[in-house]
Amino acid sequence: MAGIYLHIPFCKQGCHYCNFHFSTSLRYKPELVTALQQEAVLRTPYLAGAPVETVYFGGGTPSLLSDAELNGLLDTLRRQFPLTADAEITLEANPDDITPERLRAWKGAGVNRLSIGTQSFFEDELRWMNRAHTAAHARQCIEDSLAAGLNNLSIDLIYGSPLLSDERWEENVRIATGYGVPHLSCYALTVEEKTPLHKQIEKRQKTDVDNEQQARQFLLLMQWLKAGGYEHYEVSNFAKPGMRSRHNSSYWKGLPYLGLGPSAHSFNGTERSWNIANNTAYIRALKEGRAPQESEALTRAQRLNEYFMISLRTIEGIDRSRVNTAATNSERKDIEARLSVFLREGLVRETPSGYALTDEGMLRADGLAAELFV
Repeated sequence: MAGIYLHIPFCKQGCHYCNFHFSTSLRYKPELVTALQQEAVLRTPYLAGAPVETVYFGGGTPSLLSDAELNGLLDTLRRQFPLTADAEITLEANPDDITPERLRAWKGAGVNRLSIGTQSFFEDELRWMNRAHTAAHARQCIEDSLAAGLNNLSIDLIYGSPLLSDERWEENVRIATGYGVPHLSCYALTVEEKTPLHKQIEKRQKTDVDNEQQARQFLLLMQWLKAGGYEHYEVSNFAKPGMRSRHNSSYWKGLPYLGLGPSAHSFNGTERSWNIANNTAYIRALKEGRAPQESEALTRAQRLNEYFMISLRTIEGIDRSRVNTAATNSERKDIEARLSVFLREGLVRETPSGYALTDEGMLRADGLAAELFV
């Protein structure tokens, strides 16, 4: 089984915290959509004919695609790849792009899952982030999506911003769960270098994040959503039973995926590749009939380290038998010794097949994974 990711690198305006590849100029959008179709044709062999179970339109803001552009891209994928009859097709959308008419068009094109970039239900916080939508949009789009029958819905929420008290954070979560949204992706506000937010904090125009506040709000989040019947199946992701993101889950399981578009990454089990993060250079390369990418063959150690990084973030955790197969004898001893320390410190718990993070461990997921690297 395999998945396909399409990066749509356009936004109406830039969020102050975002460090993804995007452009606020839509000038090259038609050309880039054509280039995406050309890349899909050129790279069809990459997945070696594996059935494609998931398609994910990410960005950027994929909801800026016209109906014709979205249909054209999906038609190309259906011609080039063996999409399964029940393939999960996700479209990331901003609340201000969602209308009943657009929802009908997306559903008609085959989109069966929406991931909405809500971030907050509070007006001042949305302005602080420089989001394009309003608090009214944030609520209305959920109601419209559910009314349109797009019930496989995920919304993004951000915690740990200077404007977000614990009471406000609880209200954000309460509103989302009150609508019965079956999937939540919740992220700590991260200050990335070279972003507008980073520059504003350096100039003391905005307050820096408080790490203790973020940790506290994450622990509260886990408590509230567990009580609400959500499964905490990955560090940042919570789902009602049976409503996990199949596409993102395939990443965490190490399944192959093809990334199309500027800055997109691909993985086929042994090799990782990535496209150039430049729209005009990407378009030019595809016009010349070449894929604008670099790649590297992963060593045994790199594959094991990647396994630690992705598996430790999930509810299933690390499979002891898989580690024993991939690691040398000396590496196995070091790994078990480190895991024993994590166990004593209450950062991991034993499972029938290995180890998984506790709630406290979730706060340090990436750092703990890095300590296991061989």
